[in-house]
Amino acid sequence: MASLRSASPSGFLFLGLLLLAVVGHAVAQSPRERLSLNSDWRFSRFTDNPDQLSYATLKAWILPSSNDFITRAKYQRPSGISPGRNVQYVQSSFDDSKWEPVTLPHDWAIKGPFGAPGVSGSEGKLPYNGVGWYRKTLKLKSGDVSPGKNLYLEVDGAMSYASVFLNGVLVGGWPYGYNSFRLNLTPYAKAGDNILAIRLENAPNSSRWYPGAGLYRNVWLVKVNSVHVAQYGTKVTTPSVSAGSATVDLSVAIENTSNSTKRIDLVTEIYEVDASTGKATGDAKAKFKSVSVNVAGGTKQVVNSTTKLSNPKLWGPAPEQTPHLYVALSKVSAGGNGTVDSVETKFGVRTIVYDGNKGLIVNGAPVYVKGVCNHHDLGSLGAAFNWRAAERQLELLLEMGTNALRTSHNMPASELLDLTDRYGIIVIGETFDTWKTKKVDNDYHLLWDEWHEADMRSYVRRERNHPSIVAWSIGNEMPDQSSALGGQITTELQNIARQEDGTRKSTAGLNNAGPGTALVNALEIIGLNYQGEGKGTSWNSTYPSFHNRYPNKMIWGTETASTVSTRGTYIFPVTSAKTAVVGPSAGENVTTKYVSSYELYHPSWAASPDKVFIQQDNYPYVAGEFVWTGWDYIGEPTPFDNASRSSYFGIIDLAGFKKDRFWLYQARWRPEIPQAHILPHWTWPSRVGQATPVHVFTSGDEAELFVNGKSQGRKKTEKSEYRLRWDNVTYSPGEIEVVAYKNGAKWAGDSKKTVGGPAKLNVTADRTSIENDGYDLSFITVAVVDKNGDTVPQASNTISFSIEGPGEIVSTDNGDPTDMTAFPSLTRKAFSGLALAIVRSKPGSSGSLTVSAASNGLTGGKVIVQAGY
Repeated sequence: MASLRSASPSGFLFLGLLLLAVVGHAVAQSPRERLSLNSDWRFSRFTDNPDQLSYATLKAWILPSSNDFITRAKYQRPSGISPGRNVQYVQSSFDDSKWEPVTLPHDWAIKGPFGAPGVSGSEGKLPYNGVGWYRKTLKLKSGDVSPGKNLYLEVDGAMSYASVFLNGVLVGGWPYGYNSFRLNLTPYAKAGDNILAIRLENAPNSSRWYPGAGLYRNVWLVKVNSVHVAQYGTKVTTPSVSAGSATVDLSVAIENTSNSTKRIDLVTEIYEVDASTGKATGDAKAKFKSVSVNVAGGTKQVVNSTTKLSNPKLWGPAPEQTPHLYVALSKVSAGGNGTVDSVETKFGVRTIVYDGNKGLIVNGAPVYVKGVCNHHDLGSLGAAFNWRAAERQLELLLEMGTNALRTSHNMPASELLDLTDRYGIIVIGETFDTWKTKKVDNDYHLLWDEWHEADMRSYVRRERNHPSIVAWSIGNEMPDQSSALGGQITTELQNIARQEDGTRKSTAGLNNAGPGTALVNALEIIGLNYQGEGKGTSWNSTYPSFHNRYPNKMIWGTETASTVSTRGTYIFPVTSAKTAVVGPSAGENVTTKYVSSYELYHPSWAASPDKVFIQQDNYPYVAGEFVWTGWDYIGEPTPFDNASRSSYFGIIDLAGFKKDRFWLYQARWRPEIPQAHILPHWTWPSRVGQATPVHVFTSGDEAELFVNGKSQGRKKTEKSEYRLRWDNVTYSPGEIEVVAYKNGAKWAGDSKKTVGGPAKLNVTADRTSIENDGYDLSFITVAVVDKNGDTVPQASNTISFSIEGPGEIVSTDNGDPTDMTAFPSLTRKAFSGLALAIVRSKPGSSGSLTVSAASNGLTGGKVIVQAGY
């Protein structure tokens, strides 16, 4: 699939930024400015508490930051001097020249080293805990702080317990590290140099996976008139859609922070968005009637209007439908003084029906959900968001046949949803992993009472215009799910989603709540984690009991499979069953801490893909599934919880290399692609004469296997069979080949042959041209190959990376969950024959980047990447 990087309206889109002031059609005339604050920060991490501050001491000043998102009594900022004013890090006199210079987004923990004291394998063994301080000099002009001007700081993600100081004054903050927040800097700003300081604090044992650390998403300075569109202040819905027209409803919240009433005029036009550029294109396709209203000083007022869009181009999930986008350009004028604000709202025209028997229906067509769950980290880049890295993840998932994503188990970066909008991927937007009852000691349960409304409401308000979101997830495997309290919380959170959105239903991932529980009675879409296929060795599916009790509620598998494997490793003997619980005598190598890649093994609560497919085919009213997980992620290394750094669950490993399971899912999800995939590899010098099972994943309906030219028989894919198995093949060096057929005709083929020893390195790049903004990336793959150029499947040679030219190697990896080499290391062992380096340019520098790989005794290799094109 072609990259959407060409859609960038400016270099900043490499961060995933959709600047409001860039897409043309008079937007540039708006007084609104949204400026990146990502550069020129200084950072220091402390393992102790260097300032004697804590959330407890700062809370009274931070809670008012939530006021726009709560319906109960608003919090009042305490009078008097805010805490922290005497902390040296917030003062202009402090010398931070010895602190680390960083550019955002920044994950302070990802550079390691692994084995951080007090951090478990579940949390990734990386030093995410501690107190972090960030400092930046913010230069402001006199016009920025003049009457009639407002300044806001927007933080897209800060992990966690953020407290923000400007010129020594505590402005506010936000404790939940996955949410975004905005603070008003206006009362504390001055012309000239301003010291912006942000304190973060991560307690150990605060997460079940690697949460990342730091200012790991983008940070912005927003300059607006005192009369402006409020934060997340636009909402577009399409309540009536037909081939000939669509009704488009628009609400715009106008905020007036001045002391006097202002006469406001609002004009909005709708344009198409060009799919290749991401920009508005052509003439206006519709126009809302101009609206005039008086907005009192110190208030907000919502302005509603409606228009008709003729012959609408619909947004729908790919590849069956096309994800067309529109943009509503709203201009605000006040008191006859011309435009005082202008904003864009991208949206899609589509209809959604949640049917208890037909599943998810988009634009009148049933859409079988072929989804995955993904954590928010980007492999060796950590939690620091990067547009290209996120795009690469989605591109590989789309190649496999994925059409849906669950953002497990938290709010994603908004830019990820910009990508899913463009690519046509439907999304469950998730909010919480826990409610009032803890899973680990320092998780979100500590914040629940005071923050859950603000977190839920602000998230839905922020993302409600993204057409790719088809459901809100209010939680995952909550300890409260089977109690009466679970029903109460479900009702509350769903009501918040309805108030802020009203066009989508809500779901949750339930691993033990059954039919008749208060939560399930209240929940709008039933989401089942592992219950539908039957947990472990049980084939007792709960799909029928839920469907019988709630025939009109849509059901989907919000987590399925949880199959574990290590790319390219095969462990014998192989189970003859369709599914098997992993253990020392079943798929595990307890010495190497690897799991067999025959893709049949799983933890006690989970299942193989084959078992999941059988159960979903048995119950066709199920809307589809979200596999755990699309990609490996840092932390949760089941079944070797404290011995490894990263998960075994992914269909794609942490480095982005495909496991064998990739082709099993592709065969099911993209049956139109002629495809056959053999496993295992065929280089087994210690297995001569031994039975070595051969499995084939294919989109064909039958296949014939050959070993050194001799047929091993032709087999058909019978009902409830999703792989073809030749379990009694005797290994002998040479070549195995499969020929797949469909409807009696040759369809596809694959082969594996015995390879020689490592001889050289083959170096390739996913993209040989990148922009020179310091964010765009090229992913460099190194394969250890024999003299004939074939990858050596068990090669583990040590590879040294180097680069010449105006760029740098950001990190390296190999997909091995046991590899504790720090990610920035330029030396990395190959794993199952492969290794990865991630390269970026130096900001503003153009030229050729020569990336080289070398290994003792092997012929090295190189690739050239052009920066600045």
